[in-house]
Amino acid sequence: MIEFYVEQRTGVSPYMQLVQQVKRALRLGLLQPGDQLPTVREVVSRITINPNTVFKAYRELERDGLVESRPGLGTFVRASVRVPDIANLEKLRETLSQWLEQAYQAGLDDDGIADLLADTLQKRKSPTA
Repeated sequence: MIEFYVEQRTGVSPYMQLVQQVKRALRLGLLQPGDQLPTVREVVSRITINPNTVFKAYRELERDGLVESRPGLGTFVRASVRVPDIANLEKLRETLSQWLEQAYQAGLDDDGIADLLADTLQKRKSPTA
C-alpha cells in the first residue's frame, strides 16, 4: 500500500501532491490495478491532513480513470500507466543512485539536483531553447 506524505515548502497543493504520488507509484509499478489506496481516515491519521483534501485527490484520480471508489469498500486502482520492465527500472535506479552520489560530491544539494534535472528535461523537450 502507498504511504502518502506532504511537503509544505514545495508550493504544490497537498491534494496535488497526493495525486502526483499515486501517478508516480503507477509509473514505477508500485501500484497495480486492483490495489487498494489507503482510506481517507488512514491518510488523515498518518499525515494530519484535511479529509476534504484527500477526497479531492481521490476524485481527481477517479476523473482521470486511474482509480474507482467502491462504496463501503474503499478506493481501488482501476488502470495503470505504461510501466517499463521492472528489471530495467532497477538498472536505471542503480545508475541514478551512482549519478546522485556524483552530484552530491560535486556540491549539489537536493534543490540543485532537482533544478538540474528540470532544466535538462526542459532542454530535451525543446532542444532549440
